[in-house]
Amino acid sequence: MEINVTDITFKKEVIEKSKTIPVLVDFWAEWCGPCIILKPILEKLAKEFNGKLILAKAETDKNQEHASEYEVMSIPSVKLFKNGKVVDEFIGAQPEATIKQWLNQKL
Repeated sequence: MEINVTDITFKKEVIEKSKTIPVLVDFWAEWCGPCIILKPILEKLAKEFNGKLILAKAETDKNQEHASEYEVMSIPSVKLFKNGKVVDEFIGAQPEATIKQWLNQKL
């Protein structure tokens, strides 16, 4: 499953949902080249992990409050939430195999 979140929906769609299913949050921006490269990889993996996680896309320009709260200093910044908290993260575009292995370890 994939959702787009804003500052208004972040708590409900990320924090609350992560209490029942892990939520992978992709902090990105339209102008970010590595974000554009990473986007289809995350979407593909979210489909492969169907039912095991939710992919939430948080455009930093529209989620400034949460980008700041979760110390997003560089994008893309991908954070895995479980039980309302960040349990792990990575920064930058990564190869699909690397992300898949990382997700398998975390899920």
